[in-house]
Amino acid sequence: VQLVESGGGLVQAGGSLTLSCAASGSIFGLNTMGWYRQAPGNQRELAATITISGTTNYEDSVKGRFTISRDNAKNTVYLQMNSLKPEDTAVYYCNAKVFNSNSWGQGTQVTVSS
Repeated sequence: VQLVESGGGLVQAGGSLTLSCAASGSIFGLNTMGWYRQAPGNQRELAATITISGTTNYEDSVKGRFTISRDNAKNTVYLQMNSLKPEDTAVYYCNAKVFNSNSWGQGTQVTVSS
């Protein structure tokens, strides 16, 4: 499975960004997709996930500010990020589960300036 991410960048605090991630290749059995993030010096952590049926899960610090969605026809997952804070600065990685295997994107940098 290949995952291609886009949409990262630099934004001021309070601003918005939308990340996209398109899956291709051996995607039969594609189920949960999601976004994880890793700030410098920190471990990679969950931001949000969404199952193929649309059930979502969010890390507490992003609830009410981030919205994850997906287009199953396009095998694409989105992360709408509003009210961004400097502490949201991180490399954001797309993740896709196909049966029992995990695939990761290359990561996209999100930088929020204060």
